[in-house]
Amino acid sequence: MKLTTRGHYSVKALLDLSLQPGYGPTSVKAIAHRQDLPAPYLEKLLIEMRRAKLVNSVRGAQGGYQLARSPTEISLGHILEAVGETIEPLPRHSPDADQAEDWVTFTLWQRLHQKLKEALYSITLADLYYDARSWQAAQGETNSFVV
Repeated sequence: MKLTTRGHYSVKALLDLSLQPGYGPTSVKAIAHRQDLPAPYLEKLLIEMRRAKLVNSVRGAQGGYQLARSPTEISLGHILEAVGETIEPLPRHSPDADQAEDWVTFTLWQRLHQKLKEALYSITLADLYYDARSWQAAQGETNSFVV
């Protein structure tokens, strides 16, 4: 599985939102600037994530987007699903009934797919945040946080 630009930007945006004090709203422009992302594209992704109830939009001068749930309740799988990412290993593959090798390979990929799916839905924004902070601390970085 490869994380596409779409998936990568979505994760970066939600990680950025998880860093806001009290998970308060922040503008698309501010997220785009901090994370070096194109604002128009980011806006489209945030709209998709709003439809999936991962973020809320807040109107007004101090508005923007904010997490709809705690970072511990939003998984990588939820984020990728919200923006249309898939992890299907063998699209519509049917094993050859006469070849045991084909069935073994098919079964192996099905099991790996299931484990990957379980992993994606078990990794939360909170986990990613702590992983990134640990890496930054190991690098001696203490101030800015760009994912």
